[in-house]
Amino acid sequence: MARVTTSIPAPPTQTPRRTSVARTVLRVVLCLLLGVLVGVIGTVTHRTQVLGHLPLGLVLAGALTLAAAVVARAWARGAGVLALGVGWLLAVQLMALEGPGGDVLIVADPTGYVWSYGGVVLVLVAALLPRRWFSDAAAGPRPGQPQPADDQPPPTA
Repeated sequence: MARVTTSIPAPPTQTPRRTSVARTVLRVVLCLLLGVLVGVIGTVTHRTQVLGHLPLGLVLAGALTLAAAVVARAWARGAGVLALGVGWLLAVQLMALEGPGGDVLIVADPTGYVWSYGGVVLVLVAALLPRRWFSDAAAGPRPGQPQPADDQPPPTA
């Protein structure tokens, strides 16, 4: 009886897709608008507290800022994070100014400072995350794991 052998084909090498300039510009502009939206929503909600002292609004506004920055990084790379950061900063700083009646949305207290400066730090964190986390390329085998031989099927767990 003839022995049938199967081999595992090598994974195809993937070259990164190039996006058109118009698509990149559109993504960057949308990231800028997303930054403005997140900055406005966060500024309005950052002072919300639960049970009298738990800063739920600040935590949720920070989580929204970080999530938006990660999305911008994944969608439009560094230019997207930069655009999101600029939009966020413009919205937050404009809303920090004193209104016509003397009211302010960002008070000069610890909560206001954490929102104003912490949001910038969160955008920087997203900008400094490893590039491979945002790659569409297939990951190779982990170091230290044995490679399956060409004539043996991969082990099943």
